[in-house]
Amino acid sequence: MSIPDIARRADVHVTSIYRRWPTKEHLILDALLDYARGHMPAPDTGTVRSDLIAMAGLLVGNLQSPLGRAVSRSMAVADDNADLDESRVQFWQARFEAARTVIDRAVARGELASDADPALALEVLIAPLYFRALLTRQPVEEDFITRLVDLLLRGLGEAS
Repeated sequence: MSIPDIARRADVHVTSIYRRWPTKEHLILDALLDYARGHMPAPDTGTVRSDLIAMAGLLVGNLQSPLGRAVSRSMAVADDNADLDESRVQFWQARFEAARTVIDRAVARGELASDADPALALEVLIAPLYFRALLTRQPVEEDFITRLVDLLLRGLGEAS
């Protein structure tokens, strides 16, 4: 589908599209980011363990969907495209903000030490999920997620 096709379907002039999105890649990436923003909330189940399990489960569900895989692949490609760097940064900032919310709530509840690093926690949690879902295509089952979260929580340490 071309930009003129998109403009026709949206019933707008093609220059309106180009004003906001200089290339088709920008338009597609923006649409994917818009989708992704709504699919990585910060769960609030009452405990950090169940919050992280829920967050990981949402991510896995997203990674296993065709659109979720497209978003993830676009983020990897965006890293090689200076024009799309801002979109890539926004994509990851939203994810780190969700992790920060989960970790900050856990600190406030006394479940984690005050020096728990939300960015590191998210990286440790999601790297194996992305690795399995996108690279090795191994199944990511509930038991794997639970063991991963338990390992992460041991590393983060309890509040003293």
